[in-house]
Amino acid sequence: TRGRSWKDNSGGFVGITDKYWATAIIPDQERRFEGRLTSAQTGTAPGATRIYQADMLGEEQMIAPGATGTSTTRFFAGAKEVAAIDGYQEKLGIKRFDRLIDWGWFYFITKPMFQAMNWIFHLVGNFGLAILIITILIKIVFLPLANKSYASMAKMKAVQPEMLAIRERHADDKLKQQQAMMELYKKEKINPLAGCWPVLIQIPVFFALYKVLFVTIEMRHAPFYGWIRDLAAPDPTSLFNLFGLLPFTVPEFLHIGVWPILMGITMFVQMKMNPEPPDPVQKAVFTWMPLFFTFLLASFPAGLVIYWTWNNLLSVIQQGYIMKKHGTKIELWDNLKGLFAKKADAGGKG
Repeated sequence: TRGRSWKDNSGGFVGITDKYWATAIIPDQERRFEGRLTSAQTGTAPGATRIYQADMLGEEQMIAPGATGTSTTRFFAGAKEVAAIDGYQEKLGIKRFDRLIDWGWFYFITKPMFQAMNWIFHLVGNFGLAILIITILIKIVFLPLANKSYASMAKMKAVQPEMLAIRERHADDKLKQQQAMMELYKKEKINPLAGCWPVLIQIPVFFALYKVLFVTIEMRHAPFYGWIRDLAAPDPTSLFNLFGLLPFTVPEFLHIGVWPILMGITMFVQMKMNPEPPDPVQKAVFTWMPLFFTFLLASFPAGLVIYWTWNNLLSVIQQGYIMKKHGTKIELWDNLKGLFAKKADAGGKG
């Protein structure tokens, strides 16, 4: 038998929970109590199961002869609907009862995101549309920061000939090369790390949305349009049976659906908008990254892939507008022409 215990507590609850369901004992929030969680194996046979138990012991009460005393203990068992859980917390004063739902490390982002999505859902009637709209709102909030980032990237592209000249001039002295680069950045008011901001901003939002899709029962079996019947489940289609046209079941690791492919295409287009890095290793990483993420995100909830695809598309539009505004050439078409030209040359030589 294994277990944990918490003594001399005041407020809160003791319970057992999984992703969507929970049972909890809720003591009088003004009295102290002891909580305990234990688990024990039913036997040693291969089919033996483990039994979990949560219990609570309230503090003792001294009742005088002829007097009466009261003790209130509540019990919750059911689905972890956000509105119901929050309602119990507010109405009954249960401390931290909303943590019955595992909002994750980014609690301060995840729960407000769900509340915003749920509000939009009640306006438009579809959680998929709510994801698209919330993505636009996030873009608007971070618009100034993203604009500065893309503007700095545009300036870096404009001074690329000077950067190449510095590398050639100080090819044998890395220290002087770095010093000259820093002077160029300072002169042109360029932040070399600015290009990281759009990606860094996405990380907490990405994980927060993943949590919303993964743990909230409201998102369970929530449909989008077409073949997406459950935003919390992966895209059910697969490239390897021509999206259901061929009559055989594809192994799970080969389920590369329509939305993951669209996500990979938008990521590829976004990367090709910038000049290719001169370093061969970096160039190879950027070339294969969209394909890697296509396979990686294929097993993720469809709602998350839809968000990433839509976010990439908005980023392409935003970046293209800013680069055009700064008079910077968009490399997309030249990079695509160069890519296909190389393939044609390789085919001709073969």
